[in-house]
Amino acid sequence: MILVIDIGNTTTVLGVYREKELVASWRISTDRQKTTDEYDMLLRSLFQSRGLNREDIDGIAISCVVPPVITAFEGMCRKCFGLEPIVVGPGVRTGLIIRYENPKEVGADRIVNAIAAYELYGGPVIVVDFGTATTFCAISDKGEYLGGAIAPGIGISSEALFQRAAKLPRVELVKPRSAIGRNTIVSMQSGIIYGFVGLVDGMVRRFKEEMEGEPFVVATGGFAELIGPESTTIDKIDPFLTLEGLRILYEKNT
Repeated sequence: MILVIDIGNTTTVLGVYREKELVASWRISTDRQKTTDEYDMLLRSLFQSRGLNREDIDGIAISCVVPPVITAFEGMCRKCFGLEPIVVGPGVRTGLIIRYENPKEVGADRIVNAIAAYELYGGPVIVVDFGTATTFCAISDKGEYLGGAIAPGIGISSEALFQRAAKLPRVELVKPRSAIGRNTIVSMQSGIIYGFVGLVDGMVRRFKEEMEGEPFVVATGGFAELIGPESTTIDKIDPFLTLEGLRILYEKNT
C-alpha cells in the first residue's frame, strides 16, 4: 500500500491506496506550527481509527505548496513509517512536457492534477481546482502542460467580504433558493455561489478558444461539489483527482 499526501494552504488531504483502490482518506487542517512529533501522533491515530497497519505502507508521495510544513511531514514519514517520501519537485519524473516559461513556478498540486487528468481522461483536458485559490490548468492532447490561470478562492473571497463590509454577516456557503435574493443572506449566497459559477464558465470558455480540439473539463477541490453542478462547462467532478495524481506519480518514479 502507498500513502499519498497533498498539503494545501488551508487543508491537507491524505489517502491510502491498495494498488489502484483508495481504501481510506482524510482531510485535516494545514498547521504550520505542528512539529514532526505531532504529525507522527496524528497519523498513528488516523491509521488506528481505520484499522490500518502502518507496516503495510511501502511508499509515500507528497505534494506541497506550503514550504514551511514539508520538513515536519518528511520527518513524520521517517518516524512513523520508516520511509523516505517522494516529494513532487525538480528531479521527479512526471511524464508531462511543461510549457510554462519557468517550469519551477508551477505549483506541485497543479502538476499532480494535470498528471491525473491526462492519465484518467486523456487530452486535451482542463482542470479546475477549487482550493484556497481557484486554479485552471490546460493540458494538450499530447500531454503538454500549456499553462493556466489563478483566481482567488471562494473561501478567502467570502472572508474578505465579511471582514471589509461591516454590515454583512458570515453566511453558510450553500446553493441559494434563487439568484435574485430577497434578503441579505440569500443575496450574499447568490453573489458568491453564482458569481463563482460565472467566473468558472467564463474562464473555461476562454481556455477552449485558445486550445485545440474539444477539451474535457474536470473539477476537483473542496468546493467542487458546490460549484460543479451549477456549471455548464464542467464535465466531471473528481474530488480525489490530486490523490490519484500522486498515486500515478509514485508509480512513475518507482
